[in-house]
Amino acid sequence: MPSEEEIYQEHILDHYEDPFHQGPLAGETHAHEDKNPLCGDVVRIALKVDDASKGGAAKIVDCAFEGDGCVISQASASMLLEELCGKTVDEVEAFSAEDMLKLYGPRLTPNRQKCCLLSWRVIRQAVHSPV
Repeated sequence: MPSEEEIYQEHILDHYEDPFHQGPLAGETHAHEDKNPLCGDVVRIALKVDDASKGGAAKIVDCAFEGDGCVISQASASMLLEELCGKTVDEVEAFSAEDMLKLYGPRLTPNRQKCCLLSWRVIRQAVHSPV
């Protein structure tokens, strides 16, 4: 029987090798890009945000990421978009760094946490960055 660590590692590699929501997003309404200056990882997140003009909360109706970097930064971007696509902007803002680290799974050193949190930082800016 595989250990919990092996299951996490397989899950992470699945997101890295076959990511969700990777590529350009036609018709994006919001986007942001940032990089981790310590290692050079880059993540750009594009969103289609349905404005709140119909009386409801602004909601992410589609999303995609592009980037280059380590397994952690790219897999965590895939995990994050899988988790937050379809959520409201308020739900994105309420999703904390601690939530992101839990979503990723394995414990990381402080430097590797920065790789994991890159996409989290980017999406929090993207929801407020119309194109």
